[in-house]
Amino acid sequence: MRTITKIESTIPTIKKRKKVAAYARISMESERMNHSLSAQISYYNDFIQKNPDWEFAGVYADNGISGTSTVKRDEFRRMIADAEQGKIDIILTKSIQRFARNTVDLLETVRHLKNLGIEVRFEKENINSLSGNGELMLSILASFAQEESRSISDNVKWGIRKRMQEGMLNASGHFNIYGYEWQGDELIIVPKEAEVVKRIYQNFLDGKSRLETERELEAEGIRTRQGCVMRDSNIKKILTNITYTGNMLFQKEFISDPINKKRKQNRGELPQYWVEDTHEAIIDLETFQYIQDEMARRRQLGALANKSLNISCFTGKIKCPYCGVSYMHNTRKPRTPNGKRLEFWVCGSRKKKGGHCEVGASINQDNMKKVLAEVLDIDEFDDEVFLDKVDFINVPKRYTLEIHLQDGTIVTRPCENTGHQDCWTKEYRDKVSKQRRKKNTNPKGASVFTSKLKCKHCGCNYRRCTQPSTSSEDGKFYYWRCAERTACKAQGLREDFLKSQLAEVLGMAEWDEKVFAEKVEQINIDGYQLEVVGKDGIVTPMTFEPPKRGGRHCSEEQKEHMRQIMKEKWTPERKAEMSQRMKNMRKERGRNWRKEK
Repeated sequence: MRTITKIESTIPTIKKRKKVAAYARISMESERMNHSLSAQISYYNDFIQKNPDWEFAGVYADNGISGTSTVKRDEFRRMIADAEQGKIDIILTKSIQRFARNTVDLLETVRHLKNLGIEVRFEKENINSLSGNGELMLSILASFAQEESRSISDNVKWGIRKRMQEGMLNASGHFNIYGYEWQGDELIIVPKEAEVVKRIYQNFLDGKSRLETERELEAEGIRTRQGCVMRDSNIKKILTNITYTGNMLFQKEFISDPINKKRKQNRGELPQYWVEDTHEAIIDLETFQYIQDEMARRRQLGALANKSLNISCFTGKIKCPYCGVSYMHNTRKPRTPNGKRLEFWVCGSRKKKGGHCEVGASINQDNMKKVLAEVLDIDEFDDEVFLDKVDFINVPKRYTLEIHLQDGTIVTRPCENTGHQDCWTKEYRDKVSKQRRKKNTNPKGASVFTSKLKCKHCGCNYRRCTQPSTSSEDGKFYYWRCAERTACKAQGLREDFLKSQLAEVLGMAEWDEKVFAEKVEQINIDGYQLEVVGKDGIVTPMTFEPPKRGGRHCSEEQKEHMRQIMKEKWTPERKAEMSQRMKNMRKERGRNWRKEK
């Protein structure tokens, strides 16, 4: 027989409105472009709000920012963050070029939004990211957009380089430089800043380091235009900027890829353009060139040129052939009675976090001086003789010096580290011995049984354990058990019980640790059977019954006392109170049971 089921009619649910946002962008800031951006924002405001199925979620707009990267596009990143929080269902944009000109960024962003169920609509190309062929079309058209960006970049570069060839001062735009300001298309000196620039150059001519100049300027409160402290990097940039000579060197840097926009220093890859007398000079060209030569000389000297460092004749002379870096000076705490610190040299790569060197070992400075004095044929090491005769020192392996002399001779000598042996003099040994005698001879709580109790099951030593106790004087209860407590099931032994049993075996009236230490070599434990091995080699077996465990023993007087206390507390009023409390508890339990039913 057929079965007929009636399907009741349902009230149609109200369709949920989609939250729709729009994204707009222009890549150049100008009056015409700003008008274009305003028109885009106005258009999307009206377009979204006219649709009854849509809920307006805002318009995100980036002004004057390139679409080749998402790093500096704050509004774009804010839109993605809002989408991740569920504030947007659909994103509208004019074209692929407005959304992104980098194929990788575009596809990654669209795929991320697609995984969140968010649709992106490109009006010009008529592409929907959630459609079947949406991603394929996006890949093709995004590649075209990226190549279009490259083409635009090449055109802009051509225009800039053309202006460079013509010697135009603003060929690459109005750049920012400390000491000058732009008035129209001309660089004009800022007197107050120019004085700071002259002072930086004069300090360098006077032999001061950049660090000393930095400290001077910071002490006087002289800051950069952004209000930051004038750091070493700022001072270096001023000292190496040829623009202060009144001349311009164009194309010192260039952008190799318009997509990632990474700047590279021009080291001959592209032609440079030298233009003279483009603006008023702050520093003359001869002074500038002298300072460049002096900086190159100091750079060649390395750490020797830095007066702020504590250097010696070995600074920059000891080299690691594997890492290609110099050895660095180190000291350790004094280990000798006269308080002299141990001085040694280690590879610079080992000083870095996570650094590693194949040589590994350090070089003791005193031993190295002895070796060098022998090689240089002098009685005592002399700094000036070393600098005159030694070019550099290589460390090819541990405790080995390869000494390269100025005349081209190479001498190889061993250089063992004997610093610890040298400082361990008789006076120092006596001092340490006195200190040890003053200290506690048993700092870690060792016992007379330590290393003497052996487990016959696993061969491990027994270890001393403690538990809190109110009956002992020190508040501790001691017992011994096998060190392999998880793998071995050997029985633990109470220390007081063990002492009483051993005192009986060794014939002692009372326990004496000295007698035990003199007579017993080792005790092998197997459950409740002991083998006492004497110093004379005699083995004495013994079996004992473990002490009975039970509750605390109470005398009849104590029991009677407890009965009287309970009678005094258990008054008729107390009984009635407890009875009523139990009745209330049973009633509450019954009500809860009925609720559950």
